[in-house]
Amino acid sequence: MLLETIKIAIRSLWSNKMRTLLSMLGIIIGVGAVIAVIAIASGTQEQVTSRIADLGSNLITINKGTTRGYFGRLSTTAEEVFTLELGEAIEEFCPSVTRVIPKSQASGYFIMGDNNIQASVIGTTVEYQNANKYYPEKGKFFSQYDLDNASNVIVLGSELVDELYGDVNPIGSKITFYYNKHTFIFNIIGVMEEKERGITGDFNSSAYIPITTYLNMISNSRYIGSFIAQAASADEAGQAVEQIEYMLTKHFGGDEEFSLMSQDELLDTITEVTGSMKLMLSGIAAISLLVGGIGIMNIMLVSVTERTREIGIRKALGAKRRNILSQFLIESLTLSSLGGIVGVIIGWLGAFGVAQIGGWPLIISVPTVVLAFSFSLLVGVFFGIYPAIKAAKLDPVIALSYE
Repeated sequence: MLLETIKIAIRSLWSNKMRTLLSMLGIIIGVGAVIAVIAIASGTQEQVTSRIADLGSNLITINKGTTRGYFGRLSTTAEEVFTLELGEAIEEFCPSVTRVIPKSQASGYFIMGDNNIQASVIGTTVEYQNANKYYPEKGKFFSQYDLDNASNVIVLGSELVDELYGDVNPIGSKITFYYNKHTFIFNIIGVMEEKERGITGDFNSSAYIPITTYLNMISNSRYIGSFIAQAASADEAGQAVEQIEYMLTKHFGGDEEFSLMSQDELLDTITEVTGSMKLMLSGIAAISLLVGGIGIMNIMLVSVTERTREIGIRKALGAKRRNILSQFLIESLTLSSLGGIVGVIIGWLGAFGVAQIGGWPLIISVPTVVLAFSFSLLVGVFFGIYPAIKAAKLDPVIALSYE
């Protein structure tokens, strides 16, 4: 009887193809939207977190703090408080910190012949390349000798080389940097490899010089902009943050002069935000399933009305209430299940297309597909039960006389 009931339900739906398609449309959109939204959100989250992880989960950024304005006073900009000696002290007195890398940055114009481009020059140390996993493709990075002697050397990012030199190898030539109405000339000793843009900025469009050269020539100051501290391991990153915070608080007499941000904290924040966005967008997409369920109920009620005489004939021939109930309930489940299957396919295709355009990985979890499809079946049962009960309760005499 169950097999026969399924055949009857399928024949009934097939005889009204357009109505069946329109009934399934809400379920198709709902299931497809839920799967696509979660897949896209998961892919973007994976892309962002992988880029942060590439920088190392044991990196801690130490920036200058700003004084907030209280009781009508204006807030002040970050004061010049960081020095090379402070970085050495952090490295010495914080057991969980293996190295502290100073970093200062200035934006100006690089000039080569008739070409020029606005970009940043970064003053740092030799360890900068190891901490960021960023190495020269041609030539070399500056050495400890260059640091000790404040050598007038520079390493260019790949984008700078493409813009200014094209296919010409710039190593061994000179380049002019114009900043703050002053002109500086550097000897090019290397070209960095191409690296994806990270949370800390665009590596490819910057140039790198020894921090001592930066302090002597560019800033003419003993103060630097920030530090990058590297913990002994990812497990010790939390301890390193606490040690650095304790030491700097004692050094400055408070915590307003600095701010700390570890990669782990950044990963946790991004995961939390993307998780909330994923949940919210999935909820909005799931509303389409409810709308589709209402559409199924409307169509099934119309179907009950149109087939009143058929129901009366079946009851007159001995069909029981449960037979009529199962017939219309199976029709509703068939609608929702077919809509769910098509929705899964469309959701996968949509997520695949967006992932190809956006350049992030395609991540479709099996639990998400199962949950979306199961919810579509639940919608079919929930919104199909009332029309099925109404059909089962029809009086055969009244049903046979229905015009």
